[in-house]
Amino acid sequence: MVIFYNRCTRDNVSSMLEKMARVLVVGAGMTGAATAASIRQHIPEIGSITIWDKGRGAGGRMSTARCPQDSSITADLGAQYITLTKEYSDKRQSIYSELIQHNILSHMTGKIEGPNNFDEPGAQHFVTPKGVSSLVKYFINKSGAEVKYQRTVADVSFDSDKKIKVETKEAITENFDVVILTLPVPQILQLNGSVHDLIDREADLKCGLQSVSYSSRYALAMFFPPNTTLPVSWSAQYLADDPCIRYMAVDQVKRGLETNSAGQSLVVHTHVPFGLSHLEEDMESVKATVMSRVREILPGLPEPLSAKIQRWRYSQIHKAYKDSPGCVVLNKKPLVILAGDGFSHSTFDGCLDSAEAVVRSLKENLQSSPTSGL
Repeated sequence: MVIFYNRCTRDNVSSMLEKMARVLVVGAGMTGAATAASIRQHIPEIGSITIWDKGRGAGGRMSTARCPQDSSITADLGAQYITLTKEYSDKRQSIYSELIQHNILSHMTGKIEGPNNFDEPGAQHFVTPKGVSSLVKYFINKSGAEVKYQRTVADVSFDSDKKIKVETKEAITENFDVVILTLPVPQILQLNGSVHDLIDREADLKCGLQSVSYSSRYALAMFFPPNTTLPVSWSAQYLADDPCIRYMAVDQVKRGLETNSAGQSLVVHTHVPFGLSHLEEDMESVKATVMSRVREILPGLPEPLSAKIQRWRYSQIHKAYKDSPGCVVLNKKPLVILAGDGFSHSTFDGCLDSAEAVVRSLKENLQSSPTSGL
């Protein structure tokens, strides 16, 4: 039986959605988490929401690492702080207020030195006292989604009963009614199955996706034991002309935490040209190079307990999808949506823009399509 939304009462539609709409969000980064939470908030009548991610935990490029010798010492290896620009100050005031109320965000009080693109007029900076991954986890918790880690999606195909069959490299296969892909665009292009075939047939879409580009860089965390004094006077510093390093921060000072008796971490981000030129090199070799340069810049730096290097092949967006629509509906029946900062921009608010665009697309398709065809 085919039933259209405009021939039903809202209660009937809600009842049907509860019975049939199983949603998969691929990616437990900021966009995936915000998308799941927005769906649960704005389309509460939808069925289950599931999140799959290839990593071992939530965060994506908002990741927080722990010192192997002392798990209480952490470091943000991805996003460093959140900037609320004047453009978004009215639109997102309620969200920021909520996050501040729950101690997920707090106003940044530390000193930032050096030239950067974030100190524009009217901008406010916020930090995450519990680490930047706590921001992602907050939205996942709000969504009530079932989260499965270490699931690397490899194939997204449509089967005969209008379901979407999703297969992983770990040989796990499940069917869903709606799939939302928040992977970096190059990883979307690597998927097999119906998604690959659809993109391959649509020349404009394929060209648009292939034109999306990202910066690449390395991030280094150096973990220091309690009562260590680091030879710096800033919480964060940008370096304009260094051939290797673009940014450094004492993570605990940046977050506004007490450091007298606690361990500390120094976070270092490389310049994009350095990241690109060393992208395929051995990670340990790159780590040694970056640490050597840090010691040249900070000659009094103590020996760390340990250090961790992170390769960000897909860091910030260099060029977004044309017109930055927030998301792209790849297929309507069954419904597959492409989302993420590749369709907006690489900020917290850009991820929220993408999540909001997904919710609008979901509503439009749920209202205009036969519910049995999702």
